[in-house]
Amino acid sequence: MEYTHLGRTGLKVSRLCLGTMNFGPHTEEADAHRIMDTALEQGINFFDTANVYGWGENRGRTEEIIGSWFALGGGRREKTVLATKVYGDMGDWPNEGRLSALNIRRAVDASLRRLGTDYIDLYQMHHVDRSTPWEEIWQAMEVLVAQGKIVYVGSSNFAGWHIAQAQEAARSRNFLGLTSEQSLYNLLERSIELEVIPAAEYYGLGLIPWSPLHGGLLGGVLRKESEGVRRASGRSAETLAAHRDKLQAYEDLAAELGQEPGDIALAWLLSRPAVTAPIVGPRTLDQLHAAVRAVDLKLDQKTLDQLDEIFPGHRTAPEDYAW
Repeated sequence: MEYTHLGRTGLKVSRLCLGTMNFGPHTEEADAHRIMDTALEQGINFFDTANVYGWGENRGRTEEIIGSWFALGGGRREKTVLATKVYGDMGDWPNEGRLSALNIRRAVDASLRRLGTDYIDLYQMHHVDRSTPWEEIWQAMEVLVAQGKIVYVGSSNFAGWHIAQAQEAARSRNFLGLTSEQSLYNLLERSIELEVIPAAEYYGLGLIPWSPLHGGLLGGVLRKESEGVRRASGRSAETLAAHRDKLQAYEDLAAELGQEPGDIALAWLLSRPAVTAPIVGPRTLDQLHAAVRAVDLKLDQKTLDQLDEIFPGHRTAPEDYAW
């Protein structure tokens, strides 16, 4: 496994981040424990979760599964760079969601209880809260850092101007501010190249892409469809219909290179500016092993150019839409 610093910090994390969203809803606790053990064995030290994972009536269940794994000991907590999130509603009563100082205080304590730990390495805002001033948010985060409950702060699903707004407010308080941004980013969805990536690079944030295979569509969906292994439905089916020609060209290129489509998608992300670690969310051990392969796959410039031809990206703003 390769390691890199998370943004401009001294924190070293693996080039893959283990996503845990499936733990609970799709992956039983015992299987989740095996996946996490195997991730550590493979050198993955960066785990991502959120307080709302488990969803619906089971919100918080994913954090509980991670907590029961930490409780097994053996240095599991000490070896793990743990990232979780705050923002989503954890109940129906006022102040059980968003980024008020009150909810941040309550939410971090609840996450710590579920996770069975006394600190969170990376505490991420799951979404921007336009109704809460940055002075309030940063004051709350500063208190948590001073109390030793969190070490670093990150964002998720922020626009470029949100990152700038947050960092300038943090700078005025002599606070480190954001160290990472977690965004939707893959070959099919490259919108963040316009402004989010330039902002992340300027402020020294590590980029943590989620949905690197775009819900499996970049994992060889057409081949699996022809083999009767998988059939897209809902939004995935709509995206597949809109991009079938591109996906066919992509899978043909993968076959020509003798590589799995999913490996190429991850290797492409690992080659992109500012990217620290794509989030892989395996439901099974086989899916985890498949993801680890991609770290060793280096794409040459010819292949990168071919991928850009199939899935055109964006120049940074404003050039992409100005001239």
